[in-house]
Amino acid sequence: MTIVKKSILNKLYVVAVLMSLFLLVIGGKVFELQYVKGERYKKMAIEKNIKNDTIAANRGNVYASDGNLLATSVSSYTVRMDPVSVRKRDFEKYIAALTQELSKMLGKTPQYYEKKIRDARNRKNKYLLIARGLGYNDYAAMKSFPMFKLGVYRGGFIAEQKTVREHPIGKIAERTIGYNDHRGGAGIEGAFSEYMKGENGWRVKQKIAKGQWKPLRDINEKEPEDGKDVITTIDVNIQDITHYALLKQLEYFEADHGCAVVMETATGEIKAISNLGRTSKGKYYEKRNYAVWESHEPGSTFKLASLMAALEDNVVDTSDVIDTEKGRIFINNRKVEDSNWEGYGKISLARVFEVSSNVGIVKAIQKNYDHNPNKFIKRMKQFGLDQQTGVQIVGEGKPIIPLPKTNRWSPIALEWMAWGYGVSLTPLQTLMFYNGVANNGELVKPRFVKELKVGGKTVEKFDKIVLKKRIAKQSTINKVKKVMENVVKKGTAEEIYSPNFSMAGKTGTAKKWIPRKKNKEGKYEGGYYSNKKYVASFAGFFPVDKPKYSCIVVVHEPDPSKGYYGAKVAAPVFKEIAHKIYTSTPSSVQKVTDSVVTASISKDYNKYYDIINRYKTIMPKVVGMSAMDAISILENMGLKVNVSGIGKVKEQSINKGVKVRKGATVYLKLS
Repeated sequence: MTIVKKSILNKLYVVAVLMSLFLLVIGGKVFELQYVKGERYKKMAIEKNIKNDTIAANRGNVYASDGNLLATSVSSYTVRMDPVSVRKRDFEKYIAALTQELSKMLGKTPQYYEKKIRDARNRKNKYLLIARGLGYNDYAAMKSFPMFKLGVYRGGFIAEQKTVREHPIGKIAERTIGYNDHRGGAGIEGAFSEYMKGENGWRVKQKIAKGQWKPLRDINEKEPEDGKDVITTIDVNIQDITHYALLKQLEYFEADHGCAVVMETATGEIKAISNLGRTSKGKYYEKRNYAVWESHEPGSTFKLASLMAALEDNVVDTSDVIDTEKGRIFINNRKVEDSNWEGYGKISLARVFEVSSNVGIVKAIQKNYDHNPNKFIKRMKQFGLDQQTGVQIVGEGKPIIPLPKTNRWSPIALEWMAWGYGVSLTPLQTLMFYNGVANNGELVKPRFVKELKVGGKTVEKFDKIVLKKRIAKQSTINKVKKVMENVVKKGTAEEIYSPNFSMAGKTGTAKKWIPRKKNKEGKYEGGYYSNKKYVASFAGFFPVDKPKYSCIVVVHEPDPSKGYYGAKVAAPVFKEIAHKIYTSTPSSVQKVTDSVVTASISKDYNKYYDIINRYKTIMPKVVGMSAMDAISILENMGLKVNVSGIGKVKEQSINKGVKVRKGATVYLKLS
């Protein structure tokens, strides 16, 4: 019996020891949780149930100089559905009505949507996609549809909101305005991103039932600060004119790509810039910012620099006679020839420029600079042709002016430079130089942005920047202005001459250099100037006496069977731009006579003002009009205009003859 008691006591001791050890372990763990790791676990619990929720700042808008909106942030909604969470009674009650409404808004048949939703319910799909990219109005309407209006849990309605960037004027100047997405920091959006993005705010939220988060306080811990608005120099009217003038010419000549830029002479403000590249289907869109990025051999537009250098050095005068022979000479076994194969014979240097004689300008430069090419290069630097413009937009191409005793120099480098080969400039760099001539020698920096604003208040202004006070003597400027005017009056660009408004400029036609590279078979090809691919250009200013605008047009690879000379391909675009700016803003450009400029323009403008005067509260027909005319007419009536697409008006939401009230919104669909 004693032995049994002893055995029982031993077992109790063992149990007691084990219990003690267990309690010690529990106590140690409690101590560790409370005092050693307590803060860590508290933090983890808080992080799991408490979060700092970001409040996104509104990105600044981009505006044209006249206040038109060029880029803005808008809400885009994706709507999904959880058909599984809807009670069977509600599902069967509302499914027919829901699919009817979906059909009206989204276009497919009610049967299509009913089958899609029922199949998702049967497969237990709790995240069925209904629609993407909805605007706020469509989202709000869909939220009120039968079944969906029951809410997230009873109606299965799931909405996801994100902010997207929209360009209200469509694809026009899209590349210059830029992007705020995967395409990177292009254009103004990229250059001023730090100013425009603002600073996000935040507020504390706590996790509650069913995965929802509730703010802990009524106020934000940090209020978001909206980004700054960018006010550009772009004039929407001039931009519209420039875009369509260039587009029309590219389409006719089936060119690979092209650009056109309009600059305000005195300030350097870019009023319009269009860059259009061709797709495989023959359509054109803003593919690259060719005007800023693409450095190329300019051809004869560079002859202005050659002529000015010789005039500055007093080694020639425009009255000097040059023997152009029969339009063909050889320099170091390389041929220089004129477009006129019969030659021009003995003509003045002014006439050499007006008819764009390659032989004439090469002989003038060779005679006076062959012994000292550095003297010629010095003048190119004086004109600012060796420097980038320094515009804020990223990706500006670098100019190339070959220098003696470098690997770019050759025995014919000077002579080839004289007529625009062996050098390389972007269209904007060429325009800056031409603008300097129009501006009586003052070289101003091209400018895309006027100021930054927050809440309508200016926080930073970007004023005119003078790069060089004078690039040439006034006597030189006066002489080249006269011969540039004669290029249009009686030279290579005489086909664009108009007695009603004055223009001055220079045509350019250059063969494209085909670089040497390996083809798919591993053989080398290229390394020559093409006889099939050309660059046609025209640069100049208007009006001649007091230039208001300078402009350049460059077209790459037009169909040679239709034409490839600058006079035929590029100059007409310049004329159309100048003509339409002249007729739409006559008081700010030059004096206007009482005579009608052209019958077609008179008809268009009479029709425009007739509509404005006749339709006060009755909706006019704007189908067939250009977007700019339609918007102007409707806004003058006090209506709000919402535009989609580009081109001419294809559809209008309010029919002709309907009585309208001020403040009503009209939706225009463009072709």
